[in-house]
Amino acid sequence: MSGFEDEQLNQLKDIFAKFDLDSDGSLTILELAALLRSLGLKPCGDDVHVLLATMDMNSNGFVEFDELVNAIVDLPELKEEILVNQEHLAAAFNLFDRNGNDYITAAELAGAMSKMRQPLTYKELTEMIKEPDSNGDDMISFDEFASVMAKWASEYLSPALSL
Repeated sequence: MSGFEDEQLNQLKDIFAKFDLDSDGSLTILELAALLRSLGLKPCGDDVHVLLATMDMNSNGFVEFDELVNAIVDLPELKEEILVNQEHLAAAFNLFDRNGNDYITAAELAGAMSKMRQPLTYKELTEMIKEPDSNGDDMISFDEFASVMAKWASEYLSPALSL
């Protein structure tokens, strides 16, 4: 896995894990599309199918981590896009994490939404915290935030990819 510094490789592993929604060690076409969508790319269904076929070196219909890394090595602009996107995701998270403790609390979420002129009811606020809160601590960590963004991107793309 040459061409990557250890820190970059670790970032890629984290990104891969966030989009591997079923944690099976591979990306489905929808998970791959969600990863691309999170980068600001807007691939059509055919584009994603072609990319999956190109990346899928073992022809199992999925993209494993090493296949993603190999594809990124071949496309340096994709490498840069993925790593830059991780920084953008962190910046978005930090807009909500007002005290910088690496968690978004209900109060921080309510305050940020109010500043965006989207005040939430107590019920809406509770639901917005509960959905991504996988460990039940009533706060949203960066990983939980990234996972919900990946899930949203996957659900958003699902109808377009069922061609």
